[in-house]
Amino acid sequence: MHITSKLPATETTIFTVMSALARQYNAINLGQGFPDFDCDEGLRKLVSKYLNDGKNQYCPMAGLLDLREAIAQKIERSYGTIVNPETEICVTAGATQALFTAISAFVHSGDEVIIFEPAYDSYTPSIQVAGGIPKPYRMTLPDYAIDWNIVENMVTDKTKMILINTPHNPTGTILKESDLLALEQIVKDKNIIVLSDEVYEHLIYDEEKHQSVLRFPNLFRQSLAVYSFGKTFHSTGWKIGYCVGPEHLIQEFKNIHQWNVFSVNSFTQYALAEHLQNPESYEYLPQFFQAKRNLLNERLKETPLKAQLSKGTYFQLYNYENISQEKDTEFAKYLTQEIGVASIPLSPFYTNPPDDKVVRLCFAKKEETLEKAAERLSKL
Repeated sequence: MHITSKLPATETTIFTVMSALARQYNAINLGQGFPDFDCDEGLRKLVSKYLNDGKNQYCPMAGLLDLREAIAQKIERSYGTIVNPETEICVTAGATQALFTAISAFVHSGDEVIIFEPAYDSYTPSIQVAGGIPKPYRMTLPDYAIDWNIVENMVTDKTKMILINTPHNPTGTILKESDLLALEQIVKDKNIIVLSDEVYEHLIYDEEKHQSVLRFPNLFRQSLAVYSFGKTFHSTGWKIGYCVGPEHLIQEFKNIHQWNVFSVNSFTQYALAEHLQNPESYEYLPQFFQAKRNLLNERLKETPLKAQLSKGTYFQLYNYENISQEKDTEFAKYLTQEIGVASIPLSPFYTNPPDDKVVRLCFAKKEETLEKAAERLSKL
């Protein structure tokens, strides 16, 4: 049998490679982005409660209405935007499924999708599976800023989608109001959809505000925004998120969603609907993670690693050019094998990577984990 792969160039993800290396060398894993602490005990009790109450059957295709209503209330509280829970929200099996579904729904063969690299590694293959053509904008040191004039010149009559990510993984940068306004002008009166990956919406630091597409009414009419309960509630293994957009876009999104997932696990939706009634369950997150960021940076300030201050997400970039001129993939292996700390190099997040001497560390860890990792890195 001859099989023609839709993704013939796909390799094992850098996350799998580095995590396996971390296990092999008994290294502290600050590479893959998951907390090493548990989610809120009250949320876990709610999940158990609804599981034991027999909430084991299908939820509605778009998600439990109580949960969608709680999400709508959260959106209004966070961004001052009113969305219709019945027609403008769809609960998904994690954010990556939401991104894949959005791309599948709107990108056709030959359509171009502008992405910003370094980019989360699911973007390009999702576009390619849909028959689309990724058009990367390359962000680099010193600040990974976006020149929107260049982006505007990248737009052609084949551009179907612009995919943004703020706060940004893997750089830890954020988009400002001026960035969103510039994007709004670029897509104005064009048949272009903005897909906004906002899974780290509450992980934003130094008194900054998250600039969601939901804050900009004209932009929102052409946008889908994707969120993750896994990131917000330290429960990445639950794989539950949601997509928000105007009714005409969400309806098309649901046309695809119903045939690849249909609905998401029931008892977790009931638990999240109740848990969201308390805004303190997510409003504490900026202070919580900023303290971890600051701890790691403080412990490493005497090392040759130079921090590229994270403004959002739970990732921090470190420039290692004062230590080595090796490629980032080789330096990441050296850190894992010789120093005992696993990181993630940035080059796998690019189509054509620059020669930046940078690796990414995850600070979504217990204080003792960060202290131990810093102790090992102090040997550099």
